[in-house]
Amino acid sequence: MTRIYFIQPDGQQQAVEATAGQSVMQAAMAAAVPGIVADCGGACTCATCHGYVDEQWVARVPAATPDELDMIDAGCLDALPNSRLTCQIRLSDALDGLVIRLPPSQG
Repeated sequence: MTRIYFIQPDGQQQAVEATAGQSVMQAAMAAAVPGIVADCGGACTCATCHGYVDEQWVARVPAATPDELDMIDAGCLDALPNSRLTCQIRLSDALDGLVIRLPPSQG
């Protein structure tokens, strides 16, 4: 199992257990994490699963694709350099303990 920590804009934290191979978004949806809506179901076409990869994890998460970066630019109100669409991050044992912060626009 891989554990992900979702942190809301107000600082509330929710730990979620997930399986390697799942996306961060799928794990969030299964645990009803507030702020992860996932309107497109993981197709990288809506940006409603936007989150910030915590600075300590940025180098360990695979890089975003050009399509993901375009969607972040077009669809995220509070985009930052560490913005990601959680539907595009696949979990592995190496990501155990991953921290995702949610933007204020989704909180």
